[in-house]
Order: sequence, then structure tokens, then C-alpha cells
Amino acid sequence: MKSSSAIIASVILGLLIVVTAWVAGSAYRYKFKSMQTITVNGNAKKDFESDLVKWSATFSRKNFELSAASAQLATDRDLVREFLVQQGVKADEIRFEAVNIAKDFEYHTDGKGNGYNTFSGYTLSQTVSVESKDLNKVDNASREISTLISKGIELSSSTPNYYYSKLEDLKLELISQASKNAHQRANNIASESNADLGNLVKADLGIFQITGQNDNEEYSSGGVFNTTSRKKTANITVRASFLSN
Repeated sequence: MKSSSAIIASVILGLLIVVTAWVAGSAYRYKFKSMQTITVNGNAKKDFESDLVKWSATFSRKNFELSAASAQLATDRDLVREFLVQQGVKADEIRFEAVNIAKDFEYHTDGKGNGYNTFSGYTLSQTVSVESKDLNKVDNASREISTLISKGIELSSSTPNYYYSKLEDLKLELISQASKNAHQRANNIASESNADLGNLVKADLGIFQITGQNDNEEYSSGGVFNTTSRKKTANITVRASFLSN
């Protein structure tokens, strides 16, 4: 027959086992509850207009004599510069790239079917580029510069590209808005579930997208950066996870 002290020890041990199990169970339930999260996507977008334009055109001359081709190209260069200044483009916004020189050959075959090349002259080409914040003047110049063709200039004009000089500020603004949007969505979900929204535990920034307004451009996994439209739309997403109590 067990002594009274042994019985008391057994009772105490049993109570300790029960208490330990209850504490462990409560800790597990608390841990499980505290690890519940709400994950949402926040979005923000903004329409804006470009404030910087870049445009370029290339003109060329061909002649058997290198010096003659160079002189003709220099005359064309002066005409191009004069035209742009007349269009209101500032002289310090005009830049002429280095002259490119190419030796041209024509392919022939003789009566026996043998092929050979003959020198056909030098082709000299040069690119003029304009970078300006006066979009209207550059737009107009890019359309009207084809009139120089009537003066004998062989010229090819590119399409203007439009940029925004305060892009980093715009990114920060949209990130802030997208983060607030994510928090609001998570808070709505928590309220509908009779839960309390806790702290932010994780946030991932999505791809920054810039598309032309009303251009029906599709987003890309690598990001879209439209340069052909003056008016654009910037969009960004933030994926955020919050604790739910």
C-alpha cells in the first residue's frame, strides 16, 4: 500500500502533466492564431504628360570624290541647323553626331558569269538630334523637316520620343498610394471577417508600367515603358501581407 507522500507526489505529477499540456496547447493555439495573415494587392495609377522630347534625323551625300561629298554634307548641315532654328529650336538643343563614311561598291558579272565589284563612290552621313522641353516646337519641326528634301537634301526623319523628367518622384508617389490601397483592402477584409488587422509582415513591389493613354497597350512581365506617346499612364502594384488577430 502506497504511503500518503507517494500518493501526494503522484497527484502533483498528474497535475503538472495536465498544466503542461494546457500551457503547450494554449501556446500552440496562440502561435497559430498570430501567424494568420491577410495578403492583398494594392494598385495605383496616374495619367501624366511628358515634359521632354528627343528626336533625330539623318542626312547623307554620295560622291566619287571624298572631299566633294564632305563639302556637300557640310552645306546640308548648315541648312538643317538653319531650318531648326527658324522652327524655334534653340541652338544649344541641337547636336550633330560624328560623320559616318562608307565606301560603296557595285556588284557586276562578266560574260562568263564571273562576279566582281567596282567602286561606286563615298557615302557620307550624319545624324542631327534634338532634346528639348518645348514639345510643340520639336513636334512641328519633325513634321516639317521633310521640306528640306526639295532643296536636294537626302534626309530621313525618326519619330519623336517622349519622356518625363520627374519619373522618380512619380514612382515614389504611386508606391505610397498603392501601399495605402493595399492596407485599405486588407482592413476591409478583416472587418468583414470580424478580425483585427495587425502589422505589415511582408511587402513586394510589382513592375512599374508606363503605357500610352488610350493605346490599348498590354502590360509586360518585364515592364512597359512607352516613349511614343506624349500623354501616358503610370501604373504600379504592391503585394502586402498583414497579421490578422
